[in-house]
Amino acid sequence: MINNKQNPPILDVNILYLIIALLLITLGALAQHREVYTGLLITEYLIVLMPTLLYIKLRGFSIKQVLRLNKISLKQAIYVILIVILSYPIAIFFNFIGIMALSRFGHVIPNSVPIPSTQSEFILGFLIIALSPGICEEVMFRGLVMSSYKKLGKKKAIIYSAILFGLFHFNIQNLLGPIFLGIIFGIIALKTDSILSTIIGHTMNNTIALTIGYKLGGLEQDLGGVSYTVDVLPERNLMIYSFVSLGVLALVLGFLLYKLIKSLPGSKIDTMEFDNTYNDIFVNTRRKKSKLNIGERVPIFIFTLIFIFWNYKIFFT
Repeated sequence: MINNKQNPPILDVNILYLIIALLLITLGALAQHREVYTGLLITEYLIVLMPTLLYIKLRGFSIKQVLRLNKISLKQAIYVILIVILSYPIAIFFNFIGIMALSRFGHVIPNSVPIPSTQSEFILGFLIIALSPGICEEVMFRGLVMSSYKKLGKKKAIIYSAILFGLFHFNIQNLLGPIFLGIIFGIIALKTDSILSTIIGHTMNNTIALTIGYKLGGLEQDLGGVSYTVDVLPERNLMIYSFVSLGVLALVLGFLLYKLIKSLPGSKIDTMEFDNTYNDIFVNTRRKKSKLNIGERVPIFIFTLIFIFWNYKIFFT
């Protein structure tokens, strides 16, 4: 029987999220340990993308509706690229906050993603490190997860999907930046009513990180989705100076980002609805559900315990 409803059940999606996360830190980690590029392909396409699409198909939901497979204009694509360019330094700032806090209690782990040193490696890196996560992770988070959580209203759909996206990286020093980016991607998905726009945005973000690594080569500290690395943390005074400088830059870019997102052309279907609520993009809308029930919380609670244990083992022991 075909299910014509657009939004899959939250409980189903949370259970699937937990299963995919477990596969990520077991089979995915093993595959990446053996050969990182092949492992990343296995992780993104076989562990993340395939179960997501299979669930939607087997449960009888419309892939087009759940994933927002709608066209976007060239103007919208250009806006998305500019939004991501402005968002990137802000995400760096958020990750810098996390790294500063982590350095007081644990230790910072170098980024394990390979940095290209040749043009051919850069092209390979773009396809595997930038484009593949841009497709597969957006299908899962701005597609399935966000559509499911829409039952709680747009505010919570954006925020919950962003938090789950950040946690999915299983890296406490790579947490705040991805959550921020997840919120930006969620807003873009809502306004354009298309996952194509967030695939472009996600891929663009990863490409910026890859390009920085390629051009500067040798930095070693994962700033998470926003990746660059250093061998040691700066001295205290330099850290404070960096924090203040990045903070000021983030405030300025944040204002420009707000204006740019506000002027992002919306979809013909959702523009009027979006514009009516834009001044408070996260306002609660009328909805049948106001919060997760106990059953829906259990998979996320289990995942959170795994996340805490995983990061404690890596960063604090």
